[in-house]
Amino acid sequence: MEYRNLGNSGLKVSVICVGAMTFTEKGWRSAGRMPFSEIQKVVDYAIDNGVNFFDTADIYAFGESEQLLGKALGSRKNDVIIATKVRGVMDEKDPNNRGLSRYHIFKSVDESLKRLGRDYIDLYQVHWWDNHTPIEETLEALNDLVRMEKVRYIGISDFAGWQITKSVLLQEMKNYSKFISAQMYYSLLGRDIEFEVVPACEDLGLGILPWSPLAGGFLTGKYTKDAPHPQDSRYARMERPFLRFDFEKAYFIVDELKKLAEKYNASVSQVALNWLKAKPYVSSIIIGVRSLQQLKDNLGCVNWDLSGEDVEYLDEISAPERRIHSGF
Repeated sequence: MEYRNLGNSGLKVSVICVGAMTFTEKGWRSAGRMPFSEIQKVVDYAIDNGVNFFDTADIYAFGESEQLLGKALGSRKNDVIIATKVRGVMDEKDPNNRGLSRYHIFKSVDESLKRLGRDYIDLYQVHWWDNHTPIEETLEALNDLVRMEKVRYIGISDFAGWQITKSVLLQEMKNYSKFISAQMYYSLLGRDIEFEVVPACEDLGLGILPWSPLAGGFLTGKYTKDAPHPQDSRYARMERPFLRFDFEKAYFIVDELKKLAEKYNASVSQVALNWLKAKPYVSSIIIGVRSLQQLKDNLGCVNWDLSGEDVEYLDEISAPERRIHSGF
């Protein structure tokens, strides 16, 4: 297993992070259901193969994901890096049980700690920007959590470039603990963050944590023009896809990934993950799995690398269209 620094910090995380959005027996949105016996196998295999990084959120299955992750880790929960998030609506009837107010952050961190069975959270991430709370209030609350030793590091998820920049500059001005990571959607089919978010993160010292690196399963190679939505796929379970892209271009990229997979004697998923692994600003790639077999396949990307020429080719065929003039 390869380990990288999480942004501009001394914290070492495995290049693959197991995402726990699918850790739910009840079912939640497009995540489907996963029996605890399979969750246990996934966690055990991940740790046995060098994974030291797990990501969840309070909103995932309304706390069940955190609870099942803590249960599966058992006595090892203090031997790994656990990241979780705050901001989502946890109670439709309570207007204060959502957002990034000091009230909600302090309430949520204690509830997450209880579900995880821990005294501290390694990486506490704000899930989205909150237009209803001054960012100064949010940053002060997060800084206080670090000082109280309930949280060791802080990060963001799904912020715009200007939001990241404003936040970190305020943290520097006020001598607060700074964000060290940015969890963003990033894949061969979704590279828009390269325009604003990646440059901001590189300049300010935040490591990128790509979520949905296989574009909701599209980059596994199981989607074809003849069979676009297999019955057991995430896309088949959704009323509308949560990730939008040019399908004609996507099918072409998948065809090229299949050629590279044959060249490297690897799976299509492994090639797509390897492209992300080649990006120096990526600290860890968050993979979501619904079975042990999926985890085994994804971890197969770790011990080999794409050639520089093949990385450049994938860069070229997947290049996003920039709609805003960026200068001369």
